[in-house]
Amino acid sequence: MGSHVRLHNLTTRFISTALSVFLDELAHRARHIELAGEPRRNTSHHVWGYVSLPVSLSARGSWVSYPPRMRGQFTGWPEQAMDVLWQLQGEPTHATRERYRADRERMVRQPMIALLNEVADTDPRYEDFSVWHYRTDSWWWQHQGAVIRLGRKIEIGLRFDLDGLRIQGAWWYPDPGQVDMFRKAVASEGSGRELSAIVEDVRKKGYDISGDVMKRPPRGYPTDHPRTELLCHRSLIAARPLGCEEWLHTPEAVDRVLSAAADLDALLMWLVRHVKRAA
Repeated sequence: MGSHVRLHNLTTRFISTALSVFLDELAHRARHIELAGEPRRNTSHHVWGYVSLPVSLSARGSWVSYPPRMRGQFTGWPEQAMDVLWQLQGEPTHATRERYRADRERMVRQPMIALLNEVADTDPRYEDFSVWHYRTDSWWWQHQGAVIRLGRKIEIGLRFDLDGLRIQGAWWYPDPGQVDMFRKAVASEGSGRELSAIVEDVRKKGYDISGDVMKRPPRGYPTDHPRTELLCHRSLIAARPLGCEEWLHTPEAVDRVLSAAADLDALLMWLVRHVKRAA
């Protein structure tokens, strides 16, 4: 009997530790622009904190144009959404969170789901998306994030909070072997020149370029390589705020997101082509 109890206790501690590590990783990712969990409508899905959906990806060129959209279910975030988020600032008590839980779900999270459904209806490449729930950490209650997955560790991130709406295109938390793929493509004359031009174009459009960047060039590459700065990247992120103007409370927010996604398209498609799933 004693051995069974000890085995049960060990199993419980192991599961608790593994879950804690998993949640810590999600929280770490979230603080960069931060994100997951709602299925596309009329799709099968499984649930484990967030929903993951299959998607077929077709590469596009560097220029994207969309036909006029028919208005759908997204009408914008209500102005009261800002009031709800304001009440959740600082370190709200459990009672405060519970008092605003239903309002936050209805006014903050559900509009994000509606927005991404419309974005996916416009471009099927954006069907694999997730919208985060919130947990005990107050940060999750104060920021509503979502991701659109385009490839392995390649995604568009959205975040809605009191500062308005923010977008980023990112290749990050790479699988083993992906950094080597990235460096080889950067070093290659054709694909490297292409990426360098794309990054410069995105930067000129007002996006901050960042990532996990080494202080010195990686081994095996000359220190005077013309694309040394890019070779030092172990992840690549382009991000900018979209603003907090009146359009945020209207269907125009969908068009703003699609326009920003078009800004990032060439960069993300380059990454999809050259930084594939590790073997």
